[in-house]
Amino acid sequence: PEIIDALRSSQILPDRTVAISIDDAFRSVYDKAWPRLREAGLPFTLFIATKAVDRKSRNHMSWEQIRKLRDAGVTIGSQTHMHLHMPTNTRLRNEADINASNRRFIDELGVAPTLFAYPYGEMSLEVRATIRDAGFLAAFGQHSGVAHSNSDRYFLPRFAFNEAYGGLDRLRIAVNALPLPVYDITPADPLITQNPPVFGFSVDPTMDNLNRIACYNTQQGRLHLERLGNRRIELRFSKALSKGRARINCTLPASDRRWRWFGHQFFIKID
Repeated sequence: PEIIDALRSSQILPDRTVAISIDDAFRSVYDKAWPRLREAGLPFTLFIATKAVDRKSRNHMSWEQIRKLRDAGVTIGSQTHMHLHMPTNTRLRNEADINASNRRFIDELGVAPTLFAYPYGEMSLEVRATIRDAGFLAAFGQHSGVAHSNSDRYFLPRFAFNEAYGGLDRLRIAVNALPLPVYDITPADPLITQNPPVFGFSVDPTMDNLNRIACYNTQQGRLHLERLGNRRIELRFSKALSKGRARINCTLPASDRRWRWFGHQFFIKID
């Protein structure tokens, strides 16, 4: 919450400021992660899909355990009730699911969360509007990158750390990463109906050495870049993207072996 407040008010954050967030209320967070983070004095945010907790499975925390985390200073965020693929559902269903989730949070914690994480990181402009209109202050995807004051506050990036991307080398890259600020992203809607998309962005005037930008796609590897004018870059895909999630990572070398990083996530809808 402190970092979101700083981004909203364009405050200067210390270099290498890091927020730790964890998706899903798995029991291992309570048993393994929380004791270590607490001992190290590291705050974190836990995003919860409430139906998973209500099922009372052995793999998830109980509401009593979540209250203990909350009382110890852990920030609790929302990840819907049913952990939906939100871009494939109607706005009415997504609104109903958010309302159901908020009711459960209010019943169990006394208050509804103000931070949101899109399930699977999947967002569309309609879904974004639903979350904004529901009163959330910020929302997070699952695309890598560095959040900054000009970032879309309802589609903030996060570096993923899991079985495939959880090594110390990746942690060092993420902690040392700098923003690669861009604007005029096209297509504006991450829900892709024209496949492959004609993806492009303009790079902030404060950035130079744009000829050293490299972009990669999770499905097709390194992408061909075209420069249109001084600041406009468009990416060319070799073929259509597969249905579901697809991510793009663009990097630019910075000084001291650091990288500027911009990430984006699509959801490809094929009827």
